[in-house]
Amino acid sequence: MAEVKEKIARKVASFFKPGDVVNLGIGIPTMVGNYIEDGVWLHTENGLIGYGPAPEKGKENEYLTGAGAQFLTAYPGAAAFDSATSFAIVRGGHLTATVLGALEVDEKGNLANWSRPGVIVGMGGAMDLVNGAREVIIAMEHTAKGGKHKILERCSLPLTGAGVVTKIVTDLCVIEVAKEGLVLKEIEEGVTLEEIREKTGARLIVPQHLEKR
Repeated sequence: MAEVKEKIARKVASFFKPGDVVNLGIGIPTMVGNYIEDGVWLHTENGLIGYGPAPEKGKENEYLTGAGAQFLTAYPGAAAFDSATSFAIVRGGHLTATVLGALEVDEKGNLANWSRPGVIVGMGGAMDLVNGAREVIIAMEHTAKGGKHKILERCSLPLTGAGVVTKIVTDLCVIEVAKEGLVLKEIEEGVTLEEIREKTGARLIVPQHLEKR
């Protein structure tokens, strides 16, 4: 399972280029930091730009952590600041992208990732991030436990943001959220279109030429 998550993280990391400023959420999104190209600036909302991959075990610095309390490393030139400045960066539209997980995402680009009945996961800075970043990429496993759909026609859980998601990357495929709906862009090697349709609770638009990854 860890290998599957790492594969999703590597795919997401491939979208970014030097000069991009990217915020990573918790879980699979955090793993994206291990595969980022040199020159991509990672931002964390508790006040740091310029962090790198997770530190080696035993070399963690308790004063260098992300918003999810995970240990970080810092590249030369990294900058630390207070939370007010950090959220000014987010709200000012200076983030190229944010990468988050999801409980549900739908064909309108709506995102639910902070609360479900009886369980409050915790929103953190997600509402600011999804409205401030120029692109919102969801990195997640395609279905929940028991095969329950996470990609739906309409989200049923409380929303984090409405119409904010631009791209969905799962263990099965890459989906782009377009005005006309969910456009299938890539299929994982060994996965069939029928399997993706079965595990997706929304209509998929399938172009004639579909890339394998």
